[in-house]
Amino acid sequence: MNPVIASITFRAMLSKRRILLLFLLPALLLMLSIGLRASGHADLDNATMLLTQFGLGALLPLLALLAGTGVIGPEIDDGQIMYIMTKPIARPVISTTKYVVSVVLVVAFGVVPMFVAGVIMTGMTAGLATGFALGALVAGVAYCALFLAIAVLSRFAVTIGLIYALVWENLIARYAPGAKTLSIRQWGISVADMVTNATAVKADVASSTAVPLLIVVTVAGVAYAGWKLRTLSVTGTD
Repeated sequence: MNPVIASITFRAMLSKRRILLLFLLPALLLMLSIGLRASGHADLDNATMLLTQFGLGALLPLLALLAGTGVIGPEIDDGQIMYIMTKPIARPVISTTKYVVSVVLVVAFGVVPMFVAGVIMTGMTAGLATGFALGALVAGVAYCALFLAIAVLSRFAVTIGLIYALVWENLIARYAPGAKTLSIRQWGISVADMVTNATAVKADVASSTAVPLLIVVTVAGVAYAGWKLRTLSVTGTD
């Protein structure tokens, strides 16, 4: 972890344009949760549906995609990463620092709003808010590692990430039972199911499978990003 790189990355990610994107989805989630509570429809079933479909299904992966690719992708594309790599800093430290920044952003703009939305709708009933917050945390950590790895691998990281998050997880994995095993979203639901007592939360992937896969994807993603940076030449971006 390098504090200078972290500070520079935070400033870049919290620029006027990106900060609006970071605020948009959590603001919408909170508005929907307030609307359900005000209309008297904030029961455990509806709260679970909102947190599952919108929270884990859209908010979290899109925020992680923005953070995971945004912390390093633009620097690779415009060549600024080469300037950083000329400094006496180990390249795995660079990638790990970028990863930590992306996780902090996902926690601030994804995990915390999901917990608050859960509390707004159901309070602490059945541990729903806590369960989804924990599920979002572990899923967000894995998403960031995956998208960081894709960002150092390809210039089309955002497109690849969108295909995974929207096509694979929200279409293919929803209807193909075998594909659910390779869905970070499903792993997050599995962790949430471990914590909450709400019967509406039903995991399609066993926790004995989800937890090891979360660890493997996270470790492999961060390790690959560090290794890939080592292969980049400071003389060019190709």
